[in-house]
Amino acid sequence: MFKGLRSVIYPSTDLEADKKFWEEVTGIKPYFDQPYYVGFDINGSELGLDPNASKEGLTYPVTYWRVVDTKVASEKILASGASINSEAKDVGGGMMMATFKDKAGNIFGIIEHGSE
Repeated sequence: MFKGLRSVIYPSTDLEADKKFWEEVTGIKPYFDQPYYVGFDINGSELGLDPNASKEGLTYPVTYWRVVDTKVASEKILASGASINSEAKDVGGGMMMATFKDKAGNIFGIIEHGSE
């Protein structure tokens, strides 16, 4: 079901300062730079900065697993005892994302790219 780690999304309370920090640390400029999200491609994995994460209860970095089908993966995750943190939603370009809480209360996410 999981195809590999895809993204780590960091909550950001100061997007410009956080963007500058990660540019300096990685030596990479963001490939996506908007007021609602900044994304860095780190050798095929995404390092994201989300200024709206706290609205969804995300106060620490969240790992997203790549899946082929968000609906199928969500059903399996829920059947295994996890609960929904945020419902699956299209975040643009057919990319679907959802977050869950495992039995220990840890938040993790899944991400489906429309082109897969």
